[in-house]
Amino acid sequence: MSNPNISNYEIRSMSKEDFDPLFQEHATKIFDDETLVFRLRDALSDDERARIKKLDGSMGEPFMLRLGVFHGDEFVGWHLGRQDSASSFYMQNSAILPAHRRKGLYNELVKRALEVATELGFQSIWSRHNATNNAVIIPKLKQGFVISGMEVSDVFGTLVHLTYFPKEVRRKMMDFRVGQIKPDAETKKLLGI
Repeated sequence: MSNPNISNYEIRSMSKEDFDPLFQEHATKIFDDETLVFRLRDALSDDERARIKKLDGSMGEPFMLRLGVFHGDEFVGWHLGRQDSASSFYMQNSAILPAHRRKGLYNELVKRALEVATELGFQSIWSRHNATNNAVIIPKLKQGFVISGMEVSDVFGTLVHLTYFPKEVRRKMMDFRVGQIKPDAETKKLLGI
């Protein structure tokens, strides 16, 4: 990693078997507030849970990216992401444990996830965040993500969607679509005008 503040940290690709127990141990500490969490599974009947499990099984095996951040042998952060279509990668969950924050680790973790997803050929890489989570939103905007949508979720509340486009033409098209730029020759050609 290029940041000297984090030279004694390492980001590693991990198998599901190695990643899942560490993720489960730490994710609930970072994200759960037992008084505010709505878990859909708690609102479902046994039959509904069984149907969802069956539906999930029919979706095939998407690409999954599991990255662990280590300080020596200590697991101090993670990224979990998955393919959600033939060309789109969803950055599902990332965190750095509190004692290791404010060093640039999150930025490095996002960079690594973008590198892997881009190298694999994904054309859009997206995430969604609590609309006031500036500690995550601002670093992603600085790395080239754009705000691509809003969502109101019964589970998470108000969310902002961020999307990174590895190809500049997709970013230009987004800027055109929201009225920020006029179409240039390349976008006019793609629009057929």
